[in-house]
Amino acid sequence: YTLMTMKSLSLQLTPLSMIASLFLTILALQSSFVVECLSTIASSSRRSSARPTTHLLGAPKGAQQDIVIPSIFGDFDTNQSEVDPRVWVPQTECLDFRPLCFCISQGYYVNLLRFKGGGVLGTHFHPSPVHALTLKGIWGYKEHDWYAAPGTYVFEPPGETHTLVVDDDCDEMIAMFHVTGALIYKDPITGDVTGYDDAFTKLEKARAWYKECGLGDYA
Repeated sequence: YTLMTMKSLSLQLTPLSMIASLFLTILALQSSFVVECLSTIASSSRRSSARPTTHLLGAPKGAQQDIVIPSIFGDFDTNQSEVDPRVWVPQTECLDFRPLCFCISQGYYVNLLRFKGGGVLGTHFHPSPVHALTLKGIWGYKEHDWYAAPGTYVFEPPGETHTLVVDDDCDEMIAMFHVTGALIYKDPITGDVTGYDDAFTKLEKARAWYKECGLGDYA
């Protein structure tokens, strides 16, 4: 009976032993795999930390270059370095502009608009949004009751028609405008279109002026 029981027990334990052995083998393989993965990650981390990463932060191939224009506050702040006055492009007797960016691929431009001694920018319509930031002086629109003093940000929604006004008692007004699309001039009485400005016409005016005044290929 004892021999029979032991043989029977031996037969019952053998499969359990095999399962236990297999389980331990799997654990060993998993542990080895985890250790190998951690070693690989650590090694990769050491390599990546030693590798310069500046190329990952730069612009992709084919991207346009940055535009950096120093001392735009020098146009009206005596504490800043002087700016060549020829960078200002005459537009009317009392109005000129200084271009900062012409994006002809997306159809927008950024410029400084300057009035001296007051004046008016004729009635015009915007089919696209406009952003403005006042840097000096005060300006507004005939069609609105607000005025934009230095530090004032203005958003002009698409579809608005207005007339920019600078009072005569303002010695000088300078504001930065980001204009998308066209600025379409209209007769204030009839509403007929009398002209327009966009990134292309502004660029053409700037290039013509810089050639005339001796700045050459400035824009």
